[in-house]
Amino acid sequence: MHKATLYDQDFLQWTQQQADYLRKGYWAGLDVDHLVEELEALRRSEQQELGSYLQVLWMHLLKCLPDKADS
Repeated sequence: MHKATLYDQDFLQWTQQQADYLRKGYWAGLDVDHLVEELEALRRSEQQELGSYLQVLWMHLLKCLPDKADS
């Protein structure tokens, strides 16, 4: 059976603990599997957000182009 970890019980406390371990260089205490999982999720989220911003930018730029019917 799956043993509940701090990651599962209190995500905020887990992040604070992991940051503290990193600052102190306590490498053995790091939850590497979950840290990797969270970093990969952050990367995906950032990529999606960037894509969304670029789509909005393109839409605004297209609206700035002169309308051929007005020429």
